Amino acid sequence: MTQKSAKDFHPAVLGLFDKFVHGDISRREFITQAGKYSVAGVSATSLLATLTPNFVQAKQIEEADPRIKTQWLEIDSPKGYGKVRGYLVTPANATGKLPTVLVVHENRGLNPHIEDIARRLAVDGFIAFAPDALFPLGGYPGDEDKARELFPTLDQNKTRQDFIAATLALKALPAGNGKVGVVGFCYGGGIANFLATKLPELGAAVPFYGGQPSEEDAANIKAPLLLQYAGLDERVNAGWPKYEAVLKAKQVNYQAFIYPNVQHGFNNDTTPRYDAEAARLAWSRTLAFFRQHLA
Repeated sequence: MTQKSAKDFHPAVLGLFDKFVHGDISRREFITQAGKYSVAGVSATSLLATLTPNFVQAKQIEEADPRIKTQWLEIDSPKGYGKVRGYLVTPANATGKLPTVLVVHENRGLNPHIEDIARRLAVDGFIAFAPDALFPLGGYPGDEDKARELFPTLDQNKTRQDFIAATLALKALPAGNGKVGVVGFCYGGGIANFLATKLPELGAAVPFYGGQPSEEDAANIKAPLLLQYAGLDERVNAGWPKYEAVLKAKQVNYQAFIYPNVQHGFNNDTTPRYDAEAARLAWSRTLAFFRQHLA
């Protein structure tokens, strides 16, 4: 069966789906409102099922790929939830110390897609660590809806401290070269921005369609930034002009790209919002940016 793309859905349905995944409306509200745009033979429930991630179909790097080594790692986070657990992926046959990258998930915890992102980075020569913010609540539950319900119950102050602890641990990793970058998606993009405001030693940050920090916090950024935005993402893009003004005023080293005619989540190849052309370009820029600043 041919995988659907964003163009196969009414824009209003995509807008409703964005609200649903970010907790602004319930599943029932999505079904009720999306039903107005369903066509013959396709129910609103079917629309939602089609928009739901398909992790198996999109997987690029298998867990047992001989080019990588994987393990689960726990680190101390005394200012956060006490412990952070995440997925550590290293190149299998690398020599010398390697650059490191923290991978921050969306608002559903460490799901199979983000694990795959970590493996992709390792294949390209980076040590990647993907923490699970839901670890204090039992970890990613294996169900996107359940994960979405759990996520708002986290104490975000503690969770953010967990990501700080994970970044510092990665920077100090014996196999690493002492330079650490961060890439995050949606919620994770916001965390990437946040880490840049708190850690002057951060080597590079690449937020994908992430919420922007306050102007006061943005003034503290020292790390080089590569900011990736979706052209049709009015919700997130609304905060970009003020953010850019601060970055310019503080002479932060940044690059920003707004990919035209693509949806929030365009890099996530598990859903129809994925845009292959924009994702390939954005990811190639991400790898080049990390190689430039973390090598």
